[in-house]
Formats: sequence, C-alpha cells, structure tokens
Amino acid sequence: MGLLGGGLVALLVAGAPIGIALAAAVIMVIISDPIISPVALFRSFFSFVNKYTLMAIPFFIYAGFLMERTGLISKLFKLADAIIGWLPGGFAYATLLAAVLFGAISGSSTAMAAAMGVIAYPEMIRRGYPVWMAAGIIACGGGIAILIPPSITLILYGIITEGSIVELFFAGFIPGLMLALSDAAIIVLMSFYMKLPSGTFSWKYLGEALWESWPALLMPVAVLGGLYGGLFTPTEAGAAASGYALLYGLLFKRGAFLKELMPVTIRATNLTAIVFFLLGCVGVFQFLLANKGWPQDLANWVNTLGLSQMGFLVVLLIILLVLSMFLTGVAILVLTVPIFFPVALTLGVDPVHLGIMVALCIEMGGVIPPVGLNLFAVSGTTGVPVTKVMRGAIPFLITDGVVLVLVLLFPIIALWLPMQMVVKVFG
Repeated sequence: MGLLGGGLVALLVAGAPIGIALAAAVIMVIISDPIISPVALFRSFFSFVNKYTLMAIPFFIYAGFLMERTGLISKLFKLADAIIGWLPGGFAYATLLAAVLFGAISGSSTAMAAAMGVIAYPEMIRRGYPVWMAAGIIACGGGIAILIPPSITLILYGIITEGSIVELFFAGFIPGLMLALSDAAIIVLMSFYMKLPSGTFSWKYLGEALWESWPALLMPVAVLGGLYGGLFTPTEAGAAASGYALLYGLLFKRGAFLKELMPVTIRATNLTAIVFFLLGCVGVFQFLLANKGWPQDLANWVNTLGLSQMGFLVVLLIILLVLSMFLTGVAILVLTVPIFFPVALTLGVDPVHLGIMVALCIEMGGVIPPVGLNLFAVSGTTGVPVTKVMRGAIPFLITDGVVLVLVLLFPIIALWLPMQMVVKVFG
C-alpha cells in the first residue's frame, strides 16, 4: 500500500496526468510482486471498460457539444428570458433556468459553464449586472448539471460501484432542484439589496421565443420523459439525445451544420477517450485493491477507530471537499471511490445516498479554488479574472454547503424518489 500511495503521490506532484499516474503506480506494485501476472493488468483494464452502460457517457458528451453548436442552448435561454427575464434580477433567473435545462440534458457542469459564459454573460453586462455577480451565477449554475439527471458524474459513480444508475438519477433530482432553488433565493436577495435591473414583459417576445424554442423544448421532454418513464435505459437516453441534436442540425442548419459536424465530433471523441482511459485505470486499480485485500484492511482499521456512520461520513466529506480544491471530479471518483466505498458498505451507508453526497462535494469543488474547473471555464470564455468569478460564486457556494448538510442529515431527501420507484415497480 505504501509503494502504491507513495508512487501515486510522487507522480501527481511531478505533474503526471491522473490516468498515467494511476496506471504507473499500479505497474510499480505489480513489478515488485512476482505473484501478480502483468497480463492481469491488461485484462482488468479492458474488462472494466467493456460495459454497455458506459456508452451513455460518450452519447451525452456528444449531445452537449451538438446542442452548443446547433444553437439549441441559446433558444432555451431566450425562452427562459421571455418567461422570467422581466422580473427584478430576472435575467439572472433566466440564466440559472437555462443552466438547469441544459444541464439536465448534457450532464456536464464545465460544458454548461463555458456555454453560458458565451451566451449569457455579455447580455448580463449589457443589462447592468456587476461583472463579479454575472460570472459567479454562471459558474455555480453549471454545477447543478452534476445532480440533475442524466449526470455523467452519477453515471461514473454507478459504474465504479456497480450500482443502479437509474436509482442514482432519481436520487439526484430533488437535491439538484434544491440547489437551483437555493441559488434562486440568493439572486432574490441580491436583486432587492442591489436594486438589480428589470425589464418589461412582452407577450410578443414570449410568443417568438416559444415558436423558436419548440424544437429545443421537445428534446428534454422526449429524452428525460423516456428515461423517467422507463422507456429508455441511460445509454438509450444518451443515444436519443445525440440523435435528436443531429437531426435538428441537419434539418434546421443544413450546410452550416455539416461544416461544424466534424470539429464537434473530434472534440467529443477526445473527451470520451480521456474518460475511458481513466475508467480503464480504475479497473486496474480495483483489481489490485481486491487482490491485496486492502479495502478489508482499511475497513478493519476504521472499525478500530470506533467511528459511527455519521462520523465516518463527516470525515469523508471533509476529505472530498479538500481534494476537490486540487483534483477534478473525475479524478476524485477514480482515486477515492474504490477505497472508501467498501468501508462505507461495512458501516451500513446506503450507496445511493453516498453517491449523491459525493456528487454534491464534486459540484462544490467546481467553484472551490485553486482548481475549480467552472471558475476557469467562465474566466476563459468571459475574460473575467478568476478572483472576480470566485467572489461572485461564494454566496452560492455557501447555500450549496447548506444543501450538502441537509442531505447528510436527512437521507430521505435523496432516497425518497428511488423508494417511490421501487414501490411502483414491485408494489
């Protein structure tokens, strides 16, 4: 264990990519232990990525990129602006609502933050919103995508733990809605305190927005309706989202879309390759842990400490929040879930409840410095210094922490919808 941990830390400090560092550390252990066959390294890698459910990840990644290039996001944003943009601070609400709608389809927090940085930020500044507030709203609004199904983070957690991805999707809905409502509450307070600008309601603008956005509205209705209604598996829902975005681009954008198709496909393929390489390394890592019996040793050690279930969860969440300051969400899942998950099971922690808390920690990590990806995504697309983005994100980060504490203390918040699903199927 010392060689694995020491080698992994040394490689990460040296700046090695997380996947390469993880694979190299495992290779060091295998070389030093002649009992383990090197062939097992390759078998565990490919057996772990050879899963049908994993196909949901490239489909949703591709759908997110396609929505950005075809203009579906901007149409959803225009509709949200027409509905609530006339209220004091209403354009901020519209940005948040569009983030939730797009996040519910793409499942990517960073993609959401980057896209809304291009679409919403210039208009917010034109309407008189402070720079720091506009950037902070976009950065934190993107994080909601981690909880609102279908979430790539929840898909990865379900694959690593071999749990039910559908249950995780249902479990993430209420906490994700709580995040959106808590962020909206902060915007309400800011609107009254700072006397934020309001617009004028226009039935004509609303009608135009509805007419232009109906193709964009049909997408979440079809994809999420099929997923929640049991017509689609997560993988099929991802395929439906990608197919819908492709069909929309071909019908409405035609030649212009065909020129964009190859660059979009290349971007999605590159990101998918990175994710799959990391997941293959997770398979190798899990193989080594199981072969050495380290999870059982760790569980026994935790039991000797006399930690209660709540005590263990508090310590774990603190560790995850600290790690989120330095590692991406995927890296945290890859490095920590194979280690702490068996321990959590021995203490009787519900795996679905645990997955939602892990996702909440990763969501908060997206805006925690110094490596909050959403901070840099918004800064890169808007030109706002990271320090100002951080300033605007802090109020929303505090309310996100409140939601995390509530989910920790009251597991029913995450488990109620999955329980209803079980009652409906088996009751």
